[in-house]
Amino acid sequence: MYGHLRTDRLPEGYPQFFERGEGCHLWDVNGKRYVDFMCSWGPIVVGHGNPVVAEAVARQMAAGDCLNGPSERLVELAERLVGLIPHADWALFGKNGTDATTTCVTLARAASGKRKILVAEGAYHGAIPWCTPNQYGVTPEDRAHMLTFRFNDTGSLESAVQRAGDDLAGIVVSAFKHDFGKDQEMPDAAFARRARELCDANDAALIVDDVRAGFRLTMRGSWDLVGVQPDLSAWSKAIANGHALAAVTGNDRYREAASKLYVTGSFWCSAVSMAAALATLDVLESVDGPAHMRAMGQRLRDGIAAQSAEFGIGVRQSGPPQMPTVLFDDDPDCEKGNFFTLEALKHGAYLHPRHNMFLSTAHTEADIDFALNATREAFKALAAR
Repeated sequence: MYGHLRTDRLPEGYPQFFERGEGCHLWDVNGKRYVDFMCSWGPIVVGHGNPVVAEAVARQMAAGDCLNGPSERLVELAERLVGLIPHADWALFGKNGTDATTTCVTLARAASGKRKILVAEGAYHGAIPWCTPNQYGVTPEDRAHMLTFRFNDTGSLESAVQRAGDDLAGIVVSAFKHDFGKDQEMPDAAFARRARELCDANDAALIVDDVRAGFRLTMRGSWDLVGVQPDLSAWSKAIANGHALAAVTGNDRYREAASKLYVTGSFWCSAVSMAAALATLDVLESVDGPAHMRAMGQRLRDGIAAQSAEFGIGVRQSGPPQMPTVLFDDDPDCEKGNFFTLEALKHGAYLHPRHNMFLSTAHTEADIDFALNATREAFKALAAR
């Protein structure tokens, strides 16, 4: 049932079906317009219906999409990613984030001949038995070689490496800690450096899951911000502004394994989504997308902080401004968060009570100020209640 897209994961009153999107605005099937702070749960990074992306898509669609093999767009996109991302010497493509993270794990095992994979407690890396948070249909054998550690806890990571012994194939880390319904944490530089050291010492792959954060925090890979380069990275969501695409980038150490690995899908060489990705990267670079999203996210964060103080209602804002999370103090059942976001929804701001949200390059100061008017009404209603 489509996981996070289900409305039973949201308070009653959220729309389920939508009519259209334009820029940072979304219309539900009843015609109500919202300033969109979920951006299709991440894929929309340069705005719904961005004209540069739309033109590239139409041009490629006229030439062909699903052909007998890849188009030149695959080579162009691989070269573009290698030119942008410091650790990348090559790239291969899939369709969604689970494809990318699973390929990274498989490559780590293929190259090393080892089995153990370390993941952070509570981290989300996809919807497949080795990593899904839902245990329905999952067997113990699916997780037989998975070990966990606590994100940003160097001692916990070292302990997990010791438990893996000489069978450690890789360590998977998120761009930052973005667990559902919890305060977010940026990676600690010392933790990131230690993860790199432990992988080097054990001939294991350091894998950064950049599916959610890639191209929002920086164009160079999220752990570049803490001065650490992975061996492998998984990308999806924002890579093609809503067109289905995923990528794995890797260094030369994993090139041979990548050349031998059997990974495929009927639609993995879709030329249209790759044309969309090239156009999306053009837009992001031309407007310095990460900087713009950071500025707009900070404007939203500052406004919510002022309103929180004005009404005497405690909130915790965490994560990078481009991907904000807002949680209420003393709200274990998210009752305040649900009420607040429903009130904001009434006034035209589509927020989420528990999940991190997403900014896009289409958000303007006027859009943020409109949303802050909605959140102010929501704070007022919550204070009155």
